[in-house]
Amino acid sequence: MLYHLLYPLHTEFSALYVFRFITFRTIYATITALVIAFIFGPWLIDKLSMLQIGQIIRKVGPESHFKKEGTPTMGGTLILLAIVLPTLLWADLTNIYVWVTLLVTVGFGAVGFVDDFRKVKRKSSDGLSARQKMLWLMLIAFIAGTILYLYPAFMTTLAFPFFKGFRPDLGIFYIPFAMLVIVGASNAVNLTDGLDGLAIGPMIIASGTYLLFAYLAGNVRLADYLQISSVQGAGELAVLCGAMVGAGLGFLWFNSYPAQVFMGDVGSLSLGGALGTIAVITKQEIVLVIVGGIFVVEALSVIFQVTSFRLYGKRIFRMAPIHHHFELKGWPEPKIIVRFWIISIILALVALSTLKLR
Repeated sequence: MLYHLLYPLHTEFSALYVFRFITFRTIYATITALVIAFIFGPWLIDKLSMLQIGQIIRKVGPESHFKKEGTPTMGGTLILLAIVLPTLLWADLTNIYVWVTLLVTVGFGAVGFVDDFRKVKRKSSDGLSARQKMLWLMLIAFIAGTILYLYPAFMTTLAFPFFKGFRPDLGIFYIPFAMLVIVGASNAVNLTDGLDGLAIGPMIIASGTYLLFAYLAGNVRLADYLQISSVQGAGELAVLCGAMVGAGLGFLWFNSYPAQVFMGDVGSLSLGGALGTIAVITKQEIVLVIVGGIFVVEALSVIFQVTSFRLYGKRIFRMAPIHHHFELKGWPEPKIIVRFWIISIILALVALSTLKLR
């Protein structure tokens, strides 16, 4: 909005020419998101507490979590607000990639909101059924994937890290692949959200990494130099990624141990969906496995645990997702959280190295 209002005036006020630069708008989208989170965070926490919208703790979980019952949840609404508003203010709103990503972010957030609301209303850890939730997520991801497929400038090729010449074209099958990436990322982040600040920390790191990927993919010269896929218009997603970083940092202020508020599914589903969509648009879908390695491991730990128990009647971990396994081994919660953050930083650096190791 500010871009469209102020940049056209640069011919009369030369200082407004700065709105042309994605870097400038990305920085201020990040700052705006952070300020929104800081301003509305305390108010939202008080409001959630007053309405008794508290976390319902499953009795099969670690005993250390029982004391967290009643902590305000659905704090992801703050994250959504702090992502959407700065993006609308600072991004080029004629960019289709911005709107597709916002569609997934808000759509997945709405599914998460309904899920969280049902849990609170029923005073139970059961919200939407797994089938209902997956159906809605897949429908939204299908719409997003179809829009991208039909957009003439979008490529349906896959880029593999470390292999510059291997770029298979999936054609129409790119739609189900995009759905897999978007829904998979969303559910992986959702499974990771089990400790104070555990999910939002790696999410901030991943968003910052994809901020760079988006900027590079949108710059023809830099993309050509690095031999990565050039996606005209993808650079504008750096603004949205900046908003995600700012929103994440602002939310972490209240979500750090001991948490004053939990993000709930409204936050985890929307953040994961946004990350998956950005990975698809920037043609860094495969690299997402590295960048979001923590999320991948958390999801795989659940899959392996369930599969092993159903087939052999044995558990691989003391409890899944894997962060609960370390809790039951006696690791203090803050230590698990910080160590997972450290691993996320290392994985982000490895992912960035793929830009040159080709």
